[in-house]
Amino acid sequence: MRRFHWLLLLSVSVFAIAAACNKPAPPPPAQESPFRPTATIQDIMDGIVDPSADGIWESVATIVSAKGTEERRPKTDEEWKVQRHNAIKLLEASNLLLMEGRHVARPGVKSENPGIELEPEQMEKLMTEDRATFVKLARGLYDATLPALKAIDAKSAEGLLDAGEGIDNACETCHLKYWYPLQEQAAKAKEGAASPRKQ
Repeated sequence: MRRFHWLLLLSVSVFAIAAACNKPAPPPPAQESPFRPTATIQDIMDGIVDPSADGIWESVATIVSAKGTEERRPKTDEEWKVQRHNAIKLLEASNLLLMEGRHVARPGVKSENPGIELEPEQMEKLMTEDRATFVKLARGLYDATLPALKAIDAKSAEGLLDAGEGIDNACETCHLKYWYPLQEQAAKAKEGAASPRKQ
């Protein structure tokens, strides 16, 4: 009888060890992100993206006035350096936009053009619900800016002009997705703004 108890105890022990060996290892504890986002997407757009893109777009232009035609192009090494800085800022801003935990705007901030633009919380909801598309569009800005950097390094004004159009398209594609409401809503808002106000 005693032998049976020992065999039973041994069997239970072996079973327990086997079960413990087959148990999946617990997942490693979540590591705290090394990033500490402070600025909002709106801050990055206003402080980095807009001025950098404007700098690139305005660096190559044909201006016709009463005084004649002016061909604006970067000419000196310093002017090309300024545009290189603009391109680098745009490239890195596209990465900053994708940092986890970054909000669209500060709490309480409202749209400057209600009925034409979505409210910040609406934009953030769209970005959160379809994160993959937001990542794709932010990377689209990066991809569109690379040709600008290449043109700048080659000191090609024509290449920079062509790249500027690609940057504009990348920006507008994202804005149409997250900034402006549905076209029907925008049309109604436009009609309301055009109609005379009742006294």
